[in-house]
Amino acid sequence: MFQSLPALPADPILGLMASYRADNNPKKMDLGIGVYKNENGDTPVMTAVKKAEDMIWHSQITKSYVGPTGSAEYNAIVAELLLGRTLNDSLGKRRITVQSPGGCGGLRLAAEFIKSANSDATVWVSNPTWANHSPLLGSAGLKIEEYPYYDYDSHSVKFDEMIECLSKIGSGDVVLLHGCCHNPCGADLNPEQWQQVRDVALKQGFTVFIDLAYQGLGDGLEEDVYGTRLLAESLPELIIVSSCSKNFGLYRERTGAMTMISDSAAAAAVATTQIAAAARAMYSMPPDHGAAIVQLILSDDALRSQWDTELTEMRDRINGLRAQFVRQIQSIGIDRDFSFIEREKGMFSFLGVNVDQVQSLVNDYSIYLVNSSRINVAGINDSNLEYLANSLAAVLKV
Repeated sequence: MFQSLPALPADPILGLMASYRADNNPKKMDLGIGVYKNENGDTPVMTAVKKAEDMIWHSQITKSYVGPTGSAEYNAIVAELLLGRTLNDSLGKRRITVQSPGGCGGLRLAAEFIKSANSDATVWVSNPTWANHSPLLGSAGLKIEEYPYYDYDSHSVKFDEMIECLSKIGSGDVVLLHGCCHNPCGADLNPEQWQQVRDVALKQGFTVFIDLAYQGLGDGLEEDVYGTRLLAESLPELIIVSSCSKNFGLYRERTGAMTMISDSAAAAAVATTQIAAAARAMYSMPPDHGAAIVQLILSDDALRSQWDTELTEMRDRINGLRAQFVRQIQSIGIDRDFSFIEREKGMFSFLGVNVDQVQSLVNDYSIYLVNSSRINVAGINDSNLEYLANSLAAVLKV
């Protein structure tokens, strides 16, 4: 039976990782894989995380299951981080949160829930969107369509075209929005645009689905959830999937959550049974270690303060790198405007070069990035910034 299986192509980013590791060029750069890196090129364990792990190691007395919906304490404190205490309290039992195996697990859990609620639903995703959105949602049997989002020429949001498209989407369909730090383009909605999206959603009646993977890495923990909170207080229904991979550095611990707001406590209670059943069928129980870390950090004043300080340092480093990269490009006289990189948010931006130029960066300069020209800004540091800018200048001249 197994001999009949066809080989599938490798994931482009995973393929880049393998090529990068095999490259002996001392100047090689990895701008492809989407993890935070410090000045030394490492993805460190946060000090707050290490302290929390030590406290858990000394105090934890059981490794028993936590149940399909995860830790109730973790779910409550994550919901408060997303929504704020006042809004979260006002939603009451209309809001439910379920622990998930990372943001990916939360997305797939949400897809199964959407499928059970309306098997004919179409999920509308931005063009472009994170490459794994379509496989995660589509593999649940949902139809996927795109709405306009990013203008590659002006390096900005095609907001008029986006609103025009959303204004034609009716009830029963789902619109997926990036809560902040859009992956892959880094171009986010501003507060006025979020308000217009809210108005269109209320008028059209479609369900909004927010992927919030980078809270705290754009402008700040509170600033990055402006749109999420606006929609949570305004819409009768909302789905939010959040991840602790980036802002807690818990990539391999697979720590996330799915939060759902319904129009009534009764509807939310019914939804909980559907979500729990979907979780039980897919992975039975979520992993606990990462969730226990997050729960402890957010509930301990000292740990939370230290985590907030470390997260601020990460955010400031990324935003500083954006500005430094633009200045370096300008200083060597590249006749092209890259100022958009400084305006964008989070770890990702498109360089805006074509596939041949991307391949030249990879093959001739050992600068690894995907063909879309998306770069992970956190892969830049003081030692490789000049090399990157000079290499970009060289491929643009060809």
